[in-house]
Amino acid sequence: MTTHVKGERSAVRQVGGTAAVKVGVMGVAGLAGIVTSRLIIEHYGVDAFAQYGLLTGLTGLMPFADLGIAAVLVNAVASAAQPRTDREVRRTITSAFRILLVSATVIATVAVTIGALGWWPALLGDGLMGNDGARAATVCLVVFALALPLGVGQRVLVALGRTAQQTALGGIASPLVLCGVAASVALAWAFGPYVAVLSYVANATVALLSLVLAARLLSPQVVAAARDVPRLRSVRGAKVVDVAWPMLVQMIALPIAMQTDRLLLSHLAGTSELAQYNLGAQTFGLINQVVAAAGVALWPLYARARAAGRIESPARATAVFTGLAATLGLLLWLALPLVTQVITKGKIELTATFAASFVLFVVVQAAKYPLGMYMTDAAGLRFQVVPVVAMVPINLGLSWLLIEPLGAAGPVLGSAVSVLVCQVVPNAWYVRRDLARRRRALAATD
Repeated sequence: MTTHVKGERSAVRQVGGTAAVKVGVMGVAGLAGIVTSRLIIEHYGVDAFAQYGLLTGLTGLMPFADLGIAAVLVNAVASAAQPRTDREVRRTITSAFRILLVSATVIATVAVTIGALGWWPALLGDGLMGNDGARAATVCLVVFALALPLGVGQRVLVALGRTAQQTALGGIASPLVLCGVAASVALAWAFGPYVAVLSYVANATVALLSLVLAARLLSPQVVAAARDVPRLRSVRGAKVVDVAWPMLVQMIALPIAMQTDRLLLSHLAGTSELAQYNLGAQTFGLINQVVAAAGVALWPLYARARAAGRIESPARATAVFTGLAATLGLLLWLALPLVTQVITKGKIELTATFAASFVLFVVVQAAKYPLGMYMTDAAGLRFQVVPVVAMVPINLGLSWLLIEPLGAAGPVLGSAVSVLVCQVVPNAWYVRRDLARRRRALAATD
């Protein structure tokens, strides 16, 4: 059996296993999310539900918080022949902890400053519930910042090919949020403006558990790297700039382009459309979560292939991802009347235009993942910078123009079109050329 065939089978097992785990997690998360949403709407109102979606979406605006270190970590660990003893792996993890601690300090300081100056209403719009909502926004970001260094564990698990375990651990977040909301309702707490805090606490718990598991699997590297963090003079970090900077640029541009939909709706459309968007994002977002989990599982496979000089094309994975996303999206569209009735008791309705826009969005998102995971070396990441930066004005402009005629569907359609034009098409062009170049180079050495 050839190495190439073994690699393909390994890829199928890892991606398939991760997708299967994610489907199971989705079932638990979906049920927990439905009950959580219903509890919030029934006991705290639609306004509380709208703010809940607004505040939980803040992390989507800050995937750049790790300053691009995720790409460096995954590539370094996945490419190492013996990651448990590799010196460069330890230095990379040390650098990751140092960078994330700095980022966490900055984010917490900015959040507290914005809260103290009373700027949250101006930044987040009418979806915020007065002073309590502003305080909740500050607390959410402080918790997020405190948990940021713990995220090293999740990146290490992905690099080790343990994406399925990392996905399974992530599945406890939704039940934790449900337990918190149910407890607040049972105790008759006036907790409506603060329910989003529970989501951040749950995610921090997941990050901590992931770090503990990663430390055991990669022992003694993670613990040793953590001890090296304060030894700035005696222990130098790894070189991270060549991979981190293009990843960082993308991580700054992508949330501006993709995660500002709620803010635009909060400022331009109001609470009703924001609540519709939250419900659509919650339901169709389940498909995106499966695609993302399975897609990330491809990252270490392509990194190992590069390190070993093997050629792994993402063409088949792209076709499979796109087809499955389209099938799941259409099935969910058919189930929407039942889903909305169960979650909201008819208080929120989703139009056919809105559903069609989300189906298109999940399909183009699925198409981009295998291509993007292939392009995680320094050259591939650099190529993605210009199209992603161009996507910011394109997506914001389309979303702004489409909100008035289409309501909540406007920013979803704008995002789908911008992803297709600025990510799927240029990435496919790059991958095709890069595969041809690699094949020529391999043929020349034979």
